[in-house]
Amino acid sequence: MELAGQYLMAFVETGGLFAPVLFIGFHLVRPLFFLPVVFICISGGVLFGAVAGTVYSIIGITLSSLFFYGIIRWMPQTLNKLLSLKQKLLGNHSSFTMPQITLLRLVPFIHFHLLSLCLIETTGGFRDYAKSSFVSNIPLAVVYTTIGQWISQLSPMHIVPLLLVLLPLLYLLRRKEVIIKWNDFFNPAQNEAA
Repeated sequence: MELAGQYLMAFVETGGLFAPVLFIGFHLVRPLFFLPVVFICISGGVLFGAVAGTVYSIIGITLSSLFFYGIIRWMPQTLNKLLSLKQKLLGNHSSFTMPQITLLRLVPFIHFHLLSLCLIETTGGFRDYAKSSFVSNIPLAVVYTTIGQWISQLSPMHIVPLLLVLLPLLYLLRRKEVIIKWNDFFNPAQNEAA
């Protein structure tokens, strides 16, 4: 991911006047490279600043959401498979409101297009989905683009102590339990073989 970030930075910096178009286009191809939306928004803050980066990120994220809507409606079998996968992950009776989806988009570990799928279920049609998608993308772009601008203004003397504090915290806050399912522990096929 670091290598892709360096290519993105070099590509956009050499783009000149086309840099915003290239950045917005990178939002559209982002799912092909399995890059998180948060990474692209932070890069927008580093490259363009908070205001311009936010505007470009909102445009790019919204176009990506609309592109996802078009692909899903074009392939109904894929939509059915994704809906069944969503039911397995979130349960049969889980439905989110637009404000809940807006807040969940701020969590960097939740898949962006899974939330877009939830938004498709709650909206009535394309126009309602486009409006809801645009509104739910604004906080995501504002928060993470502002973080990107903040990071770009830090000196190395501030970044190193920040990383030295964050790395032990990541270790201390890890999951410390191991869950073994009953069937895996007491597998009847293994007991008969022994």
